[in-house]
Amino acid sequence: MKKTVFAYVLFAVLVLVNAAAHADDYADTISLFRNAGQSNWYFNHSYGYAVFPTIGKGGIGVGGAYGKGRVYARGKHVGDTSMTQLSIGFQLGGQGYSEIIFFKDQRAFDEFTSGNFEFGADASAVAITAAASASAKTTGATAGASGGKKDAKTAGGYHKGTAVFTIVKGGLMYEAAISGQKFAYHPK
Repeated sequence: MKKTVFAYVLFAVLVLVNAAAHADDYADTISLFRNAGQSNWYFNHSYGYAVFPTIGKGGIGVGGAYGKGRVYARGKHVGDTSMTQLSIGFQLGGQGYSEIIFFKDQRAFDEFTSGNFEFGADASAVAITAAASASAKTTGATAGASGGKKDAKTAGGYHKGTAVFTIVKGGLMYEAAISGQKFAYHPK
């Protein structure tokens, strides 16, 4: 039963991600990160970046994620990339998000484009948006606060030559898991 449910979740994630990414998707995603808090600073202070308009993620106990992206050096599209992720631990649900990875210098860029680049369990990303909820019922009321895309603050800076930002697009996922991301690169 658990394997069947996992297969359905994984299938839904892959369908979500495999929708063809158009040039406008990349331009729109880059624009979104340029206008999102301090992530804009990295466009002018990095050698290059990899951008993923949509990464689909899902899991029940064991999870996975996949997304296709483009790699830029000095503002020019130089290749394509894909990201796969495997995770294990307590997790349930699915979500879609955009991700951008900035490369501080040519060394970090070359490491990524070598084809053997991975993020281990120690890597972290800065989430651009924060969300909360508010509701009112006859039994009481609750409220929360929300930070907008332009309210993002950068936590730290480059870590091992890279800085990663994500923007959640939709879905709901609870996760307390260990995961790693692996990237493939194909020159243009």
